[in-house]
Amino acid sequence: MLNTTPQQIAAGLAERHQSLPVVTSVNAYLINTGDKLVMIDSGAGQLLGDGLGKLVDNLRAAGYQPEQVDEIYLTHMHPDHLGGLTHDGKAVFPNAVVRAASQDTDFWLSADQLKQASAGSKSNFERAQAAIKPYQAMGHFKPFSGDGELSPGIAAFAAHGHTPGHSVYQVTSQGKKLLLLGDLIHVAAVQLPHPKVAISFDSDAKAAVAQRLRIFGDSARQSELVGGAHLSFPGLGYLNRQGDGYTWVPLNYGAL
Repeated sequence: MLNTTPQQIAAGLAERHQSLPVVTSVNAYLINTGDKLVMIDSGAGQLLGDGLGKLVDNLRAAGYQPEQVDEIYLTHMHPDHLGGLTHDGKAVFPNAVVRAASQDTDFWLSADQLKQASAGSKSNFERAQAAIKPYQAMGHFKPFSGDGELSPGIAAFAAHGHTPGHSVYQVTSQGKKLLLLGDLIHVAAVQLPHPKVAISFDSDAKAAVAQRLRIFGDSARQSELVGGAHLSFPGLGYLNRQGDGYTWVPLNYGAL
């Protein structure tokens, strides 16, 4: 992590009864608009070990089939957000149109960027290109540009920094709003009390911090429900301002 010290990290973890290595969640969100099923991100699939890749099982447990998903909006094109699009090179969601901000697609799908990538980051480009390939072949890949509504009640907003085209999605229904943060936060125990702490795989750490400060501040002021890809179960809750940072109030869990 950046803009911090080992002591600050250890203190944040200890306060929440955690220790290194920290187990992280990888969340995706399914939205039933009444007319279509829209999924935000797709998890890691086969890309990051047996502890992940449970999305389809959980989707079915909730009463849905992969074939029913109409659209998938990616917050960005890192492996733990698009890996679930494919299994053994085939589309897991054969009827879905995949969308992501053009700034991200132009970067991660670029042959030139792949050639220039360091050895440590080359696999991220290769995985992104492989995950998108079957959807491109079906004509089911449609990047978008700028802020705005992609489906009735679901809007994309630029939050660039973690990646060149990182986006957040706001869902509006019956006068209520939900903001899905993507990777605006990775380690809640550290970045909630210290939101200026960045993470080493931010493409632009300074911009990522600025976006986190702006969006967290707005969400806390508005008491807006938020969800994050790496927030622990239930992955939904509220941000409350506390000093220079925030506290997290998870959504009260109850059976539907």
